[in-house]
Amino acid sequence: MITLEGVSKVFTSHGQQVCAVDDVSFDVAEGELVVLIGPSGSGKTTTMRMINRLETISSGRIMVNGRDLRSLDVVELRRGIGYVIQQGGLFPHFTVADNVSVVPRLLGWSGDRRRQRAHELLDLVGLPPDRFADRYPRQLSGGQQQRVGVARALAADPPIILMDEPFGAVDPITRKQLQRELRRIQAAVQKTIVFVTHDIGEAFLLGDRIVLMSDGRVVQDATPADLLRHPADPFVTAFIGEDRGVRSLQFTLLGEIAEPGPADTRANGVALPGSLTIIEAARELGKRGPGAGAGFWISDEEDQPTGYLSYQRFAAVLGDTIAGDHTAEHASEGTDGIPH
Repeated sequence: MITLEGVSKVFTSHGQQVCAVDDVSFDVAEGELVVLIGPSGSGKTTTMRMINRLETISSGRIMVNGRDLRSLDVVELRRGIGYVIQQGGLFPHFTVADNVSVVPRLLGWSGDRRRQRAHELLDLVGLPPDRFADRYPRQLSGGQQQRVGVARALAADPPIILMDEPFGAVDPITRKQLQRELRRIQAAVQKTIVFVTHDIGEAFLLGDRIVLMSDGRVVQDATPADLLRHPADPFVTAFIGEDRGVRSLQFTLLGEIAEPGPADTRANGVALPGSLTIIEAARELGKRGPGAGAGFWISDEEDQPTGYLSYQRFAAVLGDTIAGDHTAEHASEGTDGIPH
């Protein structure tokens, strides 16, 4: 859906040229949510703003659906891309329904169609239209304004949504609620989303892929699981933080650590889906108890056994992951090979 090829952006400040984005390349597949993250000044927001031509590319190119952005009419381009910013960016003199309907109005939709679409989207973002459609932004909390901003971005059903630190200005509890809502909404509508944040926890929670940037360049482009288990360099490890091992429990799947079943063991007793993460499996095993035998089976989507994990192997992987690379180097081992 979106392809960046060797994209750079150079600003001129006080007669000096400053390279804000330097030879950046990555793809965003249709229906994928890709998070751009990095420290302040890393170029993540500038990169995103070039996708809807709020910033002009200095070199390289950006393709949307196979078409070079520079060949597209800028107004047409922006009407086909939803945009969500911090604090919602709502028009204070418009009602909530009118704010949601801004782009459909520009596209010439009838009043009835606009209002129907606004009501559908307010329902989707958890704001019942009978209570919220006729309110004004000043009558909403910060979290509610952000929900209206998301609804407005979806109003004309654009294939692409850009989100620039959308939850950065709300309190931590509201932020968690909005993150969960976005995951639910994305599961329902499957838009192609580029999401900018400085919060590593938010990136892991929301992203199908994470593009970590520093000094205008891409340091690593990977899935959350690969970023955790295979950091490209010490900068990536430091940026993720000391709890990298614990975080990876949320992204390593049972199917990835399963082994062939013992020849003398029948496929019965406890069975868990291979799509469960290690931390989900640990919770499930805690509810079920150890069950029969020395281990448990891993099943596929059709509930057919595809692998096996002994409890000893599962405990070893769990312990190694929690310990993390640094701690594991210093862990003593018992005769069972499990770090203590």
